Amino acid sequence: MGKILNNHPVFFGCALDPDERDESIREKIRLSGKDPKSDDPYFEIMELVRQEVNPETWEERGIIPVPQWLRPIPPLSMQRDVLLDNIVRFIDGDGCLDFAQLVSKFIEEYILPGIPCMVAVDHSLTGGAFTSLVGFYDPDDISLIVVDSHVDALPASAMSEAIQYDIATNPNSVYDPNDPFLKNRPDSYNASSFIYYLLTEGLIDPRNLYLVGVSDYPPKRAFRIRDGRIEHYLDCYSSLKRNGVKILTKKDLSLGGVTLTNLIRRIRTPYVYISIDMDIGARNALNGVRFLNHQGISENQMYRIALNLRELIDRGVRLAGMDLMEFNPRRACSWETQGDDRTYRIAFNLIKTICFKQ
Repeated sequence: MGKILNNHPVFFGCALDPDERDESIREKIRLSGKDPKSDDPYFEIMELVRQEVNPETWEERGIIPVPQWLRPIPPLSMQRDVLLDNIVRFIDGDGCLDFAQLVSKFIEEYILPGIPCMVAVDHSLTGGAFTSLVGFYDPDDISLIVVDSHVDALPASAMSEAIQYDIATNPNSVYDPNDPFLKNRPDSYNASSFIYYLLTEGLIDPRNLYLVGVSDYPPKRAFRIRDGRIEHYLDCYSSLKRNGVKILTKKDLSLGGVTLTNLIRRIRTPYVYISIDMDIGARNALNGVRFLNHQGISENQMYRIALNLRELIDRGVRLAGMDLMEFNPRRACSWETQGDDRTYRIAFNLIKTICFKQ
């Protein structure tokens, strides 16, 4: 049994945003030089925490600095550096891993034995937070629950092969066969692969890993395809289940709350880390997130998940840490959306439900 946590969440943030997609780069360039209320979700959400939560029940440690060109909204002077080549070089050079290790060190030095609560952008940082806790507790004593529309356990080589298959077989493929960044990418640590890294490095027992709300799990018919390019990609998914990872899809959630309740009741570790990718509500409950390719669940469904997680804590499983990730401050602040977006308010409500006993 590991050390006992105190009861206080300790908040911190990191606005790392190395998104190589064209739409993201164009958004950053278009909005660079803006004088935003904030391009860091940490400050937005902490305003709500300060206003609505008893200050004696939490602490904060501020932010981990990020190079300006890698922020959600770079200053005008950095606009020339917001280039696809630069972002790809950062990702392929394991820049995300470097920052995850900074997160791990930050938690070890400034937060433990408190409860780290991270509000950040790139989901790869979750790997760093979880690694710090694995080092603090017995690894067999902590489960990881990831609420996310995406599995985030796909090495770049598997993604590349699936794209090549799509280009070859789909006349309506959205991919450009001449795009050099769709081929020969190294298997770097990033937002799409951090869970793969945790598993391959032995930092999480797959039987203690719970993926909730997944929208990108391939349909059954895909597993009948006999093509080496797609088989590698599909095996990344099927091997998760073979090895004991529990996966609850968005469709499973629609069948009723008992499905999630039964899944969470299977947790037997004394500690749990909860990671919520805010794209779980994309294009339904909210729009201020980086990935809008899958329509997520409703606001009420998000709250039901949070209540289930709170019940887990109330029955004695200790919260070792949590995070809320994948914000897009450009959209959450309504520059790229119509009207006021509720992303930050919903995120705060999730924090309040999970971290603070009502």
